[in-house]
Amino acid sequence: MKKNIQTIFLGILFPSLGLFAQVSTTPFSLMSKKGFYQNPILHSDYSDPDVIRVGDTYYMTASSFNCIPGLPILESTDLVNWKQISYALTKQPPFEVYDKPQHGNGVWAPCIRYHNNEFYIYYPDPDFGIYMVKSKDVLGPWSSPVLVKSGKGLIDPTPLWDDDGKAYLIYAFAGSRAGIKSMLVACTMNSEGILANNDEVLIIDGHQDESTIEGPKIYKKNGYYYIFAPAGGVATGWQTVLRSKHIFGPYEKRKVLEQGNTTINGPHQGAWVQTQTGEDWFFHFQDKGAYGRIVHLQPMKWKDEWPIIGADPDGDGIGEPILTYRKPNVGKIGSSVTLKTSDEFNDTKLGLQWQWHANPKVYWGFPSNLGYYTLNCIPKPKEAINLWDVPNIVLQKFPAEEFTATTKLTFNPRFDDEEVNFVIMGMDYGLVKIKQVQGKNILSQVVCKAADKKGIEREIASTSLQNNLVYLRVKVTQGGICIFSYSENGTDFKEIGDPFPAKEGRWIGAKIGFVALRNGFINDAGNVKIDWVRFNE
Repeated sequence: MKKNIQTIFLGILFPSLGLFAQVSTTPFSLMSKKGFYQNPILHSDYSDPDVIRVGDTYYMTASSFNCIPGLPILESTDLVNWKQISYALTKQPPFEVYDKPQHGNGVWAPCIRYHNNEFYIYYPDPDFGIYMVKSKDVLGPWSSPVLVKSGKGLIDPTPLWDDDGKAYLIYAFAGSRAGIKSMLVACTMNSEGILANNDEVLIIDGHQDESTIEGPKIYKKNGYYYIFAPAGGVATGWQTVLRSKHIFGPYEKRKVLEQGNTTINGPHQGAWVQTQTGEDWFFHFQDKGAYGRIVHLQPMKWKDEWPIIGADPDGDGIGEPILTYRKPNVGKIGSSVTLKTSDEFNDTKLGLQWQWHANPKVYWGFPSNLGYYTLNCIPKPKEAINLWDVPNIVLQKFPAEEFTATTKLTFNPRFDDEEVNFVIMGMDYGLVKIKQVQGKNILSQVVCKAADKKGIEREIASTSLQNNLVYLRVKVTQGGICIFSYSENGTDFKEIGDPFPAKEGRWIGAKIGFVALRNGFINDAGNVKIDWVRFNE
């Protein structure tokens, strides 16, 4: 057998599943053709994923924190291949708060449901309470957020409309705001799901065995109420399931998924979905540092009315994550789609891959039919020590473990000290900057360590540019190491500065994008015309 197509399968029979888990060294493209998929299914930061099926289509949403637009909506026909189709939150309330960057605040773990021919998303803001948005069309328009239950530290809501029409809401607590944590409670709601009552009942106190239990998702099956809830911490925890014949309990509990002997840390909260053919699957995330919280898909089986997620090699009823597995049976062949990254900026709307760090202002930038996106040089906020407090940064998630992003842009400064930055943003950030200094365009690499703690930018290297048109590039290698380079002809690229290790933001992965700035207000600021940005993995 030729070595370049050699395949090694490790077949391990798991008695509790009655299945073979198969681990392969075959390239992913070949495994896909053979009916396999490989985890993570999304090597991108879609933390706290929640998924539902409506007919033959699956929909996912995820946490978006202070990034706007928020509450991304992704679509799939096979549970493996996903594309983003919309957002459910165009502007985040309270507006006077989220008009400024609020790193790590805003939309925490949301829950998407389909009820009475409408899509509902319940999301918590840990500083204000539990909100709900809804729409008859997943593409929108979505309703303005309704504050279903106000309160500081209320997080991770999940609704249930029961068989008798009664509605309930289960949620958790953020200790940093509420002063309590590791508890889940349930309360009633009105039938419209827009008002939660103050009649909370304790479901579980996890302090003894389920520390930091949170992220509940409630379902009903065969007369049992099931609450899937992670415990033990984001990077170190496991998945617990609670079971009861009564909505308010008492609940039995069982650990159903843990890291075990695998390299998949967490594995943390997600969603149970059943296919059209009756198969059960579970989504969860893995915390991967600078890459954010990436999404995995695990097979799920039932034994004695309890779920087992992933593989159970020792038969103890506690599953472990699987890296490679056969694709879900959805009754047909799913569409092969990918998340959008590259952008030619030929559309009259900003692409769905882009988000701002605060509620956007109309004058920050403009799409056009002219073949470029215009990003205006906006005055730096007076309180900004570095980019951490700058709102007009337009960014997208890292799309893979390794990739190269190249952009072509034309810088049009009108005054000294106007600048454009191609940035890898996080609690540390690195960038290449073009700035007009004494009438000349100076290109530099800049690094800022501990930006969230008011760290100071440090210039690593600089050079003069001959033209306003320039190509900027960043190559991201394994471990999130970023190497910046530039070209004035689009062919010959020169590295500048030192390799920069990307670092995550607050509750989000590192992101890549642009920001144009100036010192002070003027009535005719400069701008940058971004022709395109292209990603290669």
